[in-house]
Amino acid sequence: MRSTAGSTTPTGTATRPEPPGRVRRFSTAERWVHRTTGYLMLLCLVSAACLYLGPLAQLVGRRHLMVTVHEWSGISLPLPLLLGLFSAEFRADLRRINRFAVYDRQWLRAVRRRRTSPEARPAGKFNAGQKIYAGWIAGAVLVMMFTGLLMWFMGLLPFISRTSAIFVHDLLAWAITFVVLGHMRKAFEDPEARLGMRTGYVSRSWADRYHSRWLREERAGDVAGKSNQV
Repeated sequence: MRSTAGSTTPTGTATRPEPPGRVRRFSTAERWVHRTTGYLMLLCLVSAACLYLGPLAQLVGRRHLMVTVHEWSGISLPLPLLLGLFSAEFRADLRRINRFAVYDRQWLRAVRRRRTSPEARPAGKFNAGQKIYAGWIAGAVLVMMFTGLLMWFMGLLPFISRTSAIFVHDLLAWAITFVVLGHMRKAFEDPEARLGMRTGYVSRSWADRYHSRWLREERAGDVAGKSNQV
């Protein structure tokens, strides 16, 4: 049977029973995709810093090794996402991230007006900020790969100068650094969100407070799934 709109798993699929008071947020595959992508991104940024910042380059040395690490960690960045497409839960969350709902616009309006209460910022499984971050970082990684390949293989597109590729690559690298640091800061401010990414489960009270629309979708999916089985 096909899965319903709000469900993360196909209808009829056996799932592990949830611990009391907790709700399953991420599957094992999703957590590994996030963790592996994070490690590759960190490796890419650290190796770039060792190449770009003079004092750090002198401290670390081994420029050729740093170049190799930077190139291959950058090229490998999309691989966890591509492998994650084999997971039904991961594909379902990609659809969620790619869909902007009416309450996401309400979330953004609340941010502009500096309203911080959960009631003013309704969210599904992912809030509007997380959706924008995911879309932006995915696009930025593609641009970084493209400009990096132009720098690596200088004859790939002769009509684009290497200087232009370096300028875009360096400028976007700084933007990614600040955005990723902001993402990490928000994660450190929310221990329950980190727990969900580490174990796959979050407390139901946290989910009901900050992602109430997600729980409603899950309940609606469960009801629809049971009615389809009757």
